[in-house]
Amino acid sequence: MSGKKGKAKKLKAKQKIDCGVCRNQAGCCRLGAWADLEEAKIIASLGLKGEFFQLEADDDFPSGYKIGTSYEDDPCTFLEPDGLCSIHKIDYHLKPRVCQEFPYEDNRIAPIADILCSVHKARKKKK
Repeated sequence: MSGKKGKAKKLKAKQKIDCGVCRNQAGCCRLGAWADLEEAKIIASLGLKGEFFQLEADDDFPSGYKIGTSYEDDPCTFLEPDGLCSIHKIDYHLKPRVCQEFPYEDNRIAPIADILCSVHKARKKKK
């Protein structure tokens, strides 16, 4: 039994991505993200500059709806000129869950991470 616990710890440590070492902190925000409708309502109540677009039904989101933080393939509207997230500046935990978990999606590296996550790309090159 202790062998499984040790293996799980190694797996978690191996998969950790430290966004703090990223030289392009805004890279993952280049295409915006999907937020749960309830997350979007909380973010909208903060009065930040930024908008939401394209409300869609999606059972993978807790409310049953997702809404985008960008129009088409534009950058996230909450990305500030200094390259930082206006939501994150207020409270990291208010960021959409998708943003908090990136570059992961369903506990796996998201396919888009190969394009948007410079830390992940650098790790792949080292292997």
